[in-house]
Parts: sequence; structure tokens; C-alpha cells
Amino acid sequence: SHSHMEIMKQFWDFTLFTFSDGAILTVGQLVLVAVIIIGGYIFSKLVERFTQQRLAKTDLRADAAHILQRIIFYALIAVLTITVLSLLRVPLTAFAFVSGAVAIGVGFGAQNILNNFISGWILLFEKPVRINDFIEINEHMGVVERIGNRSTRIRRIDGVHLLIPNSQMLERVVVNWTLIDDQIRTTVRVGVAYGSPIKLVADLIMQAVTEQAEVQTEPAPSVVLDDFGDNAIVFDTYLWCNVGRERELRRIRSAIRFRIAELFDENDIVISFPQRDVHLDTLSPLQIQMLPDNSGVAR
Repeated sequence: SHSHMEIMKQFWDFTLFTFSDGAILTVGQLVLVAVIIIGGYIFSKLVERFTQQRLAKTDLRADAAHILQRIIFYALIAVLTITVLSLLRVPLTAFAFVSGAVAIGVGFGAQNILNNFISGWILLFEKPVRINDFIEINEHMGVVERIGNRSTRIRRIDGVHLLIPNSQMLERVVVNWTLIDDQIRTTVRVGVAYGSPIKLVADLIMQAVTEQAEVQTEPAPSVVLDDFGDNAIVFDTYLWCNVGRERELRRIRSAIRFRIAELFDENDIVISFPQRDVHLDTLSPLQIQMLPDNSGVAR
């Protein structure tokens, strides 16, 4: 066993590499470094998860917690890298000659990745969009679920997940519906037949709107007689909704329309539809006759 130990020690102290300043790199150091890298990475991940759980219990906003978590993780990785280099006795100047060539290569190859990476940090600090915001970008509408290193994940209103590169979030026009508050204005339009009691119509529409729990009292909803149309007297109602998690504006509008239909029905008010009075100006009586076409079917 003693000889075994000797062999192990020789193997452990075997010199792999000698630096110009006389420093040597042994197998033992390399193994130690590998253990430290793996251990350090696992430790960093555990710390990140631990901070995530602790921050979830505080009333910190989701995005602030996310920033803190990422900063802690990268700080630990940086400490780990420096520790490993000092253990290997690699002077940082050893990277000087490589760094020039690498920088050019990385500059071309990773321009896009770096752009998105830096954009991600700008998004987190400047907060033009935050986690849980309801946004519109490139004709898509949805909730921001996550701002990652490279892309931002958005859950569209139909449940599809979109991954949009961070740089696009800064370069494109992004409509943020909930940047300042959760209030969204929407409109419901209805046309009633001519001859309807328009004052009553306006009151009924207002009643249908104010009965909805999601509709804000401040700013107050308003009903406007928009137009004397061809076939209808057109009313528009403007209302503000405090949109929650799923932001179902369509559902709220639908509930209002259902209620309007009910109230109009109770009060015998007709929702109009296109109607035409056709006057046939003929002197002699018209004779209407069914003629078969080629297929033998009368039309």
C-alpha cells in the first residue's frame, strides 16, 4: 500500500506544464481546479435558487428579484473564475496575447449574442418592459413572462409563447399597456333602429356598462351618440377597465353586449340591421314567373 501511495503521489505531483516564470502546473492542481469549478457552479446555482425562494417570500417585484438573483449568480461565477486562475498560478497577463485574436473573433461571431445580452441588462435596469407587463410588439400582444440573457419570453393572449431577441425589444416600437397603470380604455358600439327612445337607449347602455365589476368608475364610462347612420342611430360607449392577469378585454366587452341585448329586449328596443325599402315604379301590374334554368331547377 505504501508503494501505491508513492505512485499516487507521483501521479498527483506530475508536472504537466511549466510557465515561463518557473511556475508549474501539476495533475493535482488540475484535478483540484476541476472539483472547484464543478463545486462552485453547483454552489452558485444553489445560492441562486435559495435567493429566489427567499425573495419570493418578500414583496419585492418579480423583475427586481430577477435582477438581484442574476447579479448574485454572476458575481459568484466571477469569484470562482479568479480563484481558479490563482490556484493554477496563471497570471492574467498570460491571456494578453490570446485576447487580441479572440476579441476580434468574438466581436464578429458573437456580435448578435453580445447585443442581445447587453440589451437584456438594459431592459432590466431601464424597465421599459417589466415582468408581468402586458405589451404589444410586431402585431403580437401578450404578457412578459421572463427577460433572459438572450431573449424575452412573452405569453401571447392565445397562450402561445413567443421568444423575442432582447435587442428587438429596444429597437422596435413596443406598446406597453401597463407601464404606468393597469387601466385600458376600450369601446363598445351598438346601433338602434330609427324611432327608438334615444334617451332611454343611452341610459340602458350606461346601466349595462356600470353593472360590470371590471369597469372603472374613475375615469367614468361615457355613452356618446356617435352618428345618424344609414340604417341605425349609432351609440359608442367608452369605458376604462382595470385589467387583471389575463386581461380579457374581449370577455368584458362580450358581457356588456349580452347585457345590452337583454336590456333592449326588456324595453322593446330593436338593434338595427340594414333595411331597404324598394319602390317599383311601374304602370302595368308586374307578372312574376319561375323559369327553369338549364339544370332543370327553377330559380
